[in-house]
Amino acid sequence: MQLIIRYGIQDPTRFRTAFDADAEDRGNAGLTLLQLWTEGAGHVWALFQVNDAKSAREWLDGAAAVFASQAGVTATDAHFLETA
Repeated sequence: MQLIIRYGIQDPTRFRTAFDADAEDRGNAGLTLLQLWTEGAGHVWALFQVNDAKSAREWLDGAAAVFASQAGVTATDAHFLETA
């Protein structure tokens, strides 16, 4: 299973600093970063391998909000995906 998240951001540098600092929390939630893309100056996409779906969902429901406030995230759109 994978998780893809599209972040709306205010400041790419602020986002990246907070994103890098959040790596341990994401790892503890069973997420492994596979790829990070930018879409213009206002959006970032992150693709994660999900090693523990329950923990990943809990991270999205809790700790992800703390990260978002620190990173200046204005919007998120997250989707769990499986290979068809």
